[in-house]
Amino acid sequence: MTAASVDDYLAARPEPVRERLERVRAIVHEEVPGVEERISYGMPTFALDGRPVVHVAGWARHLSLYPMPDGDPELERDAAAYTSGRGTVRLPLSEELPEDLVRRLVRALAGRRAAPPAPPGTP
Repeated sequence: MTAASVDDYLAARPEPVRERLERVRAIVHEEVPGVEERISYGMPTFALDGRPVVHVAGWARHLSLYPMPDGDPELERDAAAYTSGRGTVRLPLSEELPEDLVRRLVRALAGRRAAPPAPPGTP
């Protein structure tokens, strides 16, 4: 069953997952003023001007953030220990939340959304 809202999604998660999701949610709101919340692809999605910035999902042993921003070699290097598959950042519940890294990821993703789209045919 898909949650109707982010609050419903969080309420359906066990305590350790819910706590971690609440912290990530707070970080997103701190880093992206005016961010909107909705459920997309069955998970909490934070958007600006209707365009998704970051998706977050809570699992039994980890949280996932989607997508992994590209184009910043330093950020990619720092997130390498947490990347899983193409475009996924996996944050184990067994480890302390790397809040600084989450903030940097969210800022990078928000920056991509704030930039106007490139004209067609532009590399």
